[in-house]
Amino acid sequence: MDNPADITLDRMRSRHRELASSIVRTPSVELVSSSVKRVLDQANIYLKLEAFQHTGTFKARGALSVAHSIPREELQRGLTGASAGNHAIAVAWAARQMGVPAKVVMQSTANPFRVERARSEGAEVVLADGGPATFAEAERLMREEGFTFVHPFEGAETTLGTAGVGLELMADVIDLDAVVVAVGGGGLISGVAAVVKQLNPRCLVYGVEPKGANAVSRGLAANGPVTIEKSDTIADSLAPPMSLPFSLSLIARYVDDVVTISDDDLCAALVIMQEQARLAVEPAAAAAMAGALGPLRQRLSGKRMAMIVCGSNIDAASYAKLHERGYPLVPTLFS
Repeated sequence: MDNPADITLDRMRSRHRELASSIVRTPSVELVSSSVKRVLDQANIYLKLEAFQHTGTFKARGALSVAHSIPREELQRGLTGASAGNHAIAVAWAARQMGVPAKVVMQSTANPFRVERARSEGAEVVLADGGPATFAEAERLMREEGFTFVHPFEGAETTLGTAGVGLELMADVIDLDAVVVAVGGGGLISGVAAVVKQLNPRCLVYGVEPKGANAVSRGLAANGPVTIEKSDTIADSLAPPMSLPFSLSLIARYVDDVVTISDDDLCAALVIMQEQARLAVEPAAAAAMAGALGPLRQRLSGKRMAMIVCGSNIDAASYAKLHERGYPLVPTLFS
């Protein structure tokens, strides 16, 4: 197993330089919304806009980082991955950047918009039923057809890639008191937190996870990985069927707390992101806002803080339905 102690600043910086010519250096912008600032006692709030990354999410960083670590002879046989959507798109994109084929496995319930995005990046898409089945099919492709599996969140190479989000944020915004990050399997928060805590140990790092897909919270409580039989959340990109040792160990080491939020909170935060930040994002990218205005409110009030806006892969019709659901719920986060 990869060693969490190997995720050093030197290695993270080196990987960031290696990927720099292919990855968008996404902006960090101040949120000037008087409504959000009022609720958070005039906190200074910054948004790291990974929704503007290649493929529409931070996932491009991790997938390309893994691809760069694979020996060329093995890489030429192609890449595969298991995903509800965003990771599959990123693996397809990374394979295209490296000039190799991709055959990705997506859940049969995946949003058709995301399936088409993966295909548009040049991948062959295989549909499978449920989270465990997608991983099983990806393992078959690796075993029988020679593809290299790119895990959606687990492993040092993924963390080294996502660490670029933290490196850029900490360079752009000095003297942060706290950073808030959405949590699925932990690939994003492991990289961000490793950077933040090694550069500024006093800066707090908080994770925000859906109540219906809380594999990381349960894993932390159990002091080890857990598997969830069934995830139940609108934030499908935050709903892996398990937590795993490497990412969980980094979260335990560097993250100050992981809180959970409801789907109603996510929908309300989706509206707040659109009306107050002028950003139309997927539910996962509203998780940090939902956490900040909900369970983390007292801890963030008056602080100099940042939220990672992790992705924007959602079709207009789905977005409209979630926005409609969330609109009457906004007062619950603003009260």
